[in-house]
Amino acid sequence: MKYRLLGRTGVWVSEISLGAMTFGGKEHPVYRTHGALGQEEVDRIVGTALDAGINFIDTADVYADGESEELLGRAIAQHRRKVVLATKLMAPVGPGPNDQGLSRLHVMRALEDSLRRLKTDYVDLYQIHNYDHMTPIEETLSALDDAVQQGKVRYIGCSNLAAWQISKALGISALHNQAKFVANQTHYSLLSRDAERDLVPMAEDAGLSLTVWQPLVGGFLTGKFDRGGVSTEQDSRRARNGFDFVPFDEEKGFTVLAALRTVAARHEVSPARVAIAWLLAQRAVTSVIVGARKLEQLTDNIAASDLILTEQDLTELDKVSRPSIAYPNWIQEQFAPTRIPAGNLA
Repeated sequence: MKYRLLGRTGVWVSEISLGAMTFGGKEHPVYRTHGALGQEEVDRIVGTALDAGINFIDTADVYADGESEELLGRAIAQHRRKVVLATKLMAPVGPGPNDQGLSRLHVMRALEDSLRRLKTDYVDLYQIHNYDHMTPIEETLSALDDAVQQGKVRYIGCSNLAAWQISKALGISALHNQAKFVANQTHYSLLSRDAERDLVPMAEDAGLSLTVWQPLVGGFLTGKFDRGGVSTEQDSRRARNGFDFVPFDEEKGFTVLAALRTVAARHEVSPARVAIAWLLAQRAVTSVIVGARKLEQLTDNIAASDLILTEQDLTELDKVSRPSIAYPNWIQEQFAPTRIPAGNLA
């Protein structure tokens, strides 16, 4: 396993991280289709990940109504110091009007509840799960800074925010000398490269880590689906869900998948392994979050850390997946001057 720095913190995290969305939820109307793993299965998944060198594990309070955190907390109880533990808050976790969002009231309640379920005194990375348009970001950042000062949170991060929202938050934190976001968790894949337009350059400029969720687009990039969404493995998540959580152009998806299979055959590995290796070769990516229901899925995903794609591989994959350049990026590229005075030319 290889390790990369978490932003500018000096903390090393594994470039493959374990996602806990598949933990728990056997009776849940949504999460039962994501994995619904019980404690024994969770222990095996977590143990295999730790043995492989993974030290970064991500969950959220909303996953399986908190059961994911409970199962994960038990699984890492004897390994807490080995784990950089991340969780998230924002989504509804109860029926009340204040059981969601990013108000100071909910931030403090949600943190205490997560600590209890995870059976730990602190969270290494506490992330807001989305943007709360009802709560001033100043209030949220102040509450998160208090949690850091209290020692209940080591670092803070965000997920699913626009580049301008993150930049605004970073500016506010700097103005008030508060703890600032060190990581952004975003969707990024061969089928969704929107992050390259603003989030990637923003992360590079701000020194922010980029952690990636849904690298295989709900299993589509495993190559186990035919046109029309028919799975060659009826036990797959997409087959069980009956819907696509991450939207993408299916026709383009199969074009990308064809190139992915060609590269995979060249290396004699799975398409999934190539898709993750491609992400690890991209600018600003710190860690790719993988979730698994089966050990063989996990071990194959972890092996992506050892797969080095060639320039030919990267060029072929880029050609079929490259997005159109959005304004104002295209005009800035056209008018990007060298601006080197003639007298200074070698």
